[in-house]
Amino acid sequence: MHQKNFVAAGDGNISARLDRERILITPSGFSKGFLDAEQLIITDLNGEKIAPLFGKGRELKPSSEIRIHLECYRQRADVHAVIHAHPPMAIACTLAGVSLAKCVLPEVLYDLGTIPTAPYATPASPEGPRAVREIIQKYDALILDRHGSVTVGATLWDAYMRLERVEHSAQVTLAAQQALRGPVALLPPDAIEKIAAMRQSVFAQRGRDVCAECNACPVSERHPSRARVGATDLAQLEKLIESEVRSAIRNS
Repeated sequence: MHQKNFVAAGDGNISARLDRERILITPSGFSKGFLDAEQLIITDLNGEKIAPLFGKGRELKPSSEIRIHLECYRQRADVHAVIHAHPPMAIACTLAGVSLAKCVLPEVLYDLGTIPTAPYATPASPEGPRAVREIIQKYDALILDRHGSVTVGATLWDAYMRLERVEHSAQVTLAAQQALRGPVALLPPDAIEKIAAMRQSVFAQRGRDVCAECNACPVSERHPSRARVGATDLAQLEKLIESEVRSAIRNS
């Protein structure tokens, strides 16, 4: 994160779920490029420090943004890692009023669905968890207005890769809008339908719910293509039911 310029000075924080009752989190006020293992802190799910009680970490405090991390774990049992970073281009999008919650880049649509922006919250305050509470239930990556990003995953690597995806999406979108001197065109409806079908196939093979994983529909319900995807699925379901009924009648 430090090498990629996703954090500056003491910004950003990282955590991982150790078990049902404990998380491991970075300390407050330290550069993420110059930490060692002895400075990491273990807390309970209320944010109370458990360890270390000796060595380099004895006097250190958990990250001031621990409330956001804990909220992510409370809302998502499948989340085992949370990263809060300050990617410059993603933050710039919020300052410029540029939304990443649109079906523009196929890789983002496939991997994340879309990337919503949470309302502004005072950093390190109780406003933070309230701002992400509803969004994190359905999204693996989001941007905090004027503040940074939050990405989650089953592993730290998953969460980090999603952070890279967020910043790359912001870079491409801002560059395109600057070149066009206006908004970027959305993916055509048929292209979105194809990607939705690809996601459905892949996640079905993994035994996961594609609707829960896609996350594009809540933001894009007003986009005509999303309605077509739903209509297509419904038509296929109706044909399947009709076929099963006819087969049952023939065999009765």
